[in-house]
Amino acid sequence: MFENLTVFEKRYEELNRKLCDPVVACDPEQSRELMKEVRSIEPIVEKYREFRKTEEAEDEAKQILEDESDRELRHMAEEEISTARVDRERIGEELKLLLLPRDPNDEKNVIVEIRGGAGGEEAALFSGVLYRMYSMYAQSRGWRTEIMNANETELGGFKEISFMITGDGAYSRLKYESGVHRVQRVPETEQQGRIHTSTATVAVLPEVEEVEFELDPNDLKIDTFRSSGAGGQHINKTSSAIRVTHLPTGMVVECQDERSQYKNKDRALKILRSRLYEIKQKEQDDQVAAERRSQVGTGDRSERIRTYNYPQGRVTDHRIGLTLYRLDAVLNGDLDEILDALIAADRAEKLKNSAENGTNSGE
Repeated sequence: MFENLTVFEKRYEELNRKLCDPVVACDPEQSRELMKEVRSIEPIVEKYREFRKTEEAEDEAKQILEDESDRELRHMAEEEISTARVDRERIGEELKLLLLPRDPNDEKNVIVEIRGGAGGEEAALFSGVLYRMYSMYAQSRGWRTEIMNANETELGGFKEISFMITGDGAYSRLKYESGVHRVQRVPETEQQGRIHTSTATVAVLPEVEEVEFELDPNDLKIDTFRSSGAGGQHINKTSSAIRVTHLPTGMVVECQDERSQYKNKDRALKILRSRLYEIKQKEQDDQVAAERRSQVGTGDRSERIRTYNYPQGRVTDHRIGLTLYRLDAVLNGDLDEILDALIAADRAEKLKNSAENGTNSGE
């Protein structure tokens, strides 16, 4: 089933030849595009070459079986055939995963929006906990975090906060975080020690460049106002805060974290562009009725996806039934075990759908 993969190998070799061309080397933009394509197909080429080696090893061992009468050599050849078949099956499964359609947004930076949900001030405090968790995770991977807009409360929580995480593959890891996050704990304001349940919603949007999604200036209403908040150094006496309204949808984005009106406008437009892009993508996905959505997917914002239980030190991801008893580590940004499990479940579901579609098309 992998016979056609020679096209990847030929393209890979062609790209490497181009990268060695002095003319291309002097063109940073072309070099960057070529390197991006190399990185995207290199894992497939390397795995395909591994797969072919197992086929060659089995063919050589079969030849020995045909030509040799020596019992010991024949026994070694039979073992070689058995090993090659096991390796080929394993590598074949890995190759199938690599050949699954890639999300074109996977390599992009992300804009994360966290909003306090049910629970009032406690929900706002929990939003702050989630912001800290994602910031620490980004730091552990060498990514950069930058607040774009924040609406703080008196106790140090956030009614809402938007921030950008910049780094290779940020969206591929964090896209599974969109949805409702629930916390069960005793709030600081609770006098009788009762456990409260609060929620916060998380939206993870791929950063969208102007060339990918163009905003019509005629569709925008832009207002300026003075920054407001819980107090302190962020309060600005000049009208540097920006409110952008997208007239066709009524969507409103505010940015007031920067003292520069220009920077706040730029950030507001980035958030708006990413939100509208996500809506457009969802509409396109919904139109492809034949293609079943993954059970894990990227999370519906109305769906409760995870619970953080403080009394029991427990974190449960409800989409895949994963429970970990190391809440402190997770809240300190140790998210890889959860994200790896979500990615594995997503890939397994896509493989299953791919196999079913292949079976149906062959009937």
